[in-house]
Amino acid sequence: MSDRVFIRGLRVDTVIGVYGWERTVRQTLVLDLELAADIAGPATTDDVGRALDYDAVCQRLRRYGAESQWQLVETFAEGVAALLREEFAVPWLRLRLAKREQQAKRDENTFGGPMHVRREFLNAWPDAS
Repeated sequence: MSDRVFIRGLRVDTVIGVYGWERTVRQTLVLDLELAADIAGPATTDDVGRALDYDAVCQRLRRYGAESQWQLVETFAEGVAALLREEFAVPWLRLRLAKREQQAKRDENTFGGPMHVRREFLNAWPDAS
């Protein structure tokens, strides 16, 4: 399957981080996703039931963030990968995740990057190196 669906700029609020103050507040992660999906089949029949439901994916990831508490963004990314594989039958994905740090002085730094999640995804990922 070489068809891909993109979801860009998905904001997910969660408790994430290692510092004490991070464990007491919700922070926003911004996810850019590239998901394997069968576009040709649903497109030829106009059957919405056969298409990947982007809204359901977004809502589920927001709910996952609301229910989760992790220290590492890498662990969050692994959870996202497992969830998409198990609940939406996504055979491979590419995830870019950014976390914005908001400190007491209102300094803001953004960090993150492409997350290479789960070796089995990489093995099945087109153009994986």
